[in-house]
Amino acid sequence: MTTLNLGPALSAALALTFTLALTVGPAAHADTPKGDYADSAAGHKLIERLKREKNIPKATTRKLLAEAKYKPGIIAKMRKPAEKTLTWANYRPIFVQPKRARQGAAYINAHRKLFEKAQAKYGVPAYMIAAILGVETRYGRYIGKDRVLDALSTLAFDYPERSTFFTKELGEFIALCVKNKLDCTHDVGSYAGAMGLAQFMPSSYAAYAVDGNGDGRRDLWHEPADIIDSVANYLAQNGWQRGESIAQPATLAKPKAIHDIHTSTRQPRYRWAELKTKGVKVANAPPPDARVGLLRFTGPHGPEYWLARHNFFVITTYNSSPLYAMAVYQLDREIEAFTHPAVGS
Repeated sequence: MTTLNLGPALSAALALTFTLALTVGPAAHADTPKGDYADSAAGHKLIERLKREKNIPKATTRKLLAEAKYKPGIIAKMRKPAEKTLTWANYRPIFVQPKRARQGAAYINAHRKLFEKAQAKYGVPAYMIAAILGVETRYGRYIGKDRVLDALSTLAFDYPERSTFFTKELGEFIALCVKNKLDCTHDVGSYAGAMGLAQFMPSSYAAYAVDGNGDGRRDLWHEPADIIDSVANYLAQNGWQRGESIAQPATLAKPKAIHDIHTSTRQPRYRWAELKTKGVKVANAPPPDARVGLLRFTGPHGPEYWLARHNFFVITTYNSSPLYAMAVYQLDREIEAFTHPAVGS
């Protein structure tokens, strides 16, 4: 259930689109057998760089690279993603389900004090935090099955299309293992190296993971306090606005008006007053100068239009697919409906 959106958290969701441009970087030496990463030219460069930049002993990096295994199946998945053909009509049922919403409500109830604390500190609603975890890993029920070390090494050294990106992530992972006492040789994640219930890539783990329980470690596999605070911190650091709305259904005065509107993906493109003059209608209109974007999805009964506010686009910093962000938002709404009593009440 891994996606190909190389965002801050490489989601374990099944249906996310590969959106970052390909960049070609250094691959393993052509004469080096696949999997012999410690002895490859690119492996040597990484060993030297981590010693120079992060003071990680060369022997430590070498030992880990020698442990890493080449996984050809990972390359195949990266090059032929099944997600590109999905529309909202077949994407939504994968993630927005009563069962998953009930699981989210149960997860909140099991850790209610932690959610209330995170909501008060970071301004991110408990239901939104839970929805992220629900879409990513079903609250830990599926965090991936590939060793992170194998996935990142395979992609760093044997996937030239994204070698630069994954070599950087592999270096960050090794640094995390050394400095945060992670279990480098056993921890599993997505086939692209995303980790834990929150599915953070190593660079995001380093930047946004939080020691929520004060034990001196940041454990996104096993510690609910760390997991909940880390998701909230990620969204807050990327601009979440406390108490602001996310999205609402919209209609067009004339269906052909869509041809005069630029739909949004990663950022709002209009002020509400502009969209209103183009014939967009909503039940609860935002202020005229509010920054908004119009979304268009192919639903089970035809086109669906949504007016997205700032916080919707904050979700797309977690994963860049608008489908993903809409699934998180709608699961958030379902989780709240199943949570009794409401968080904060």
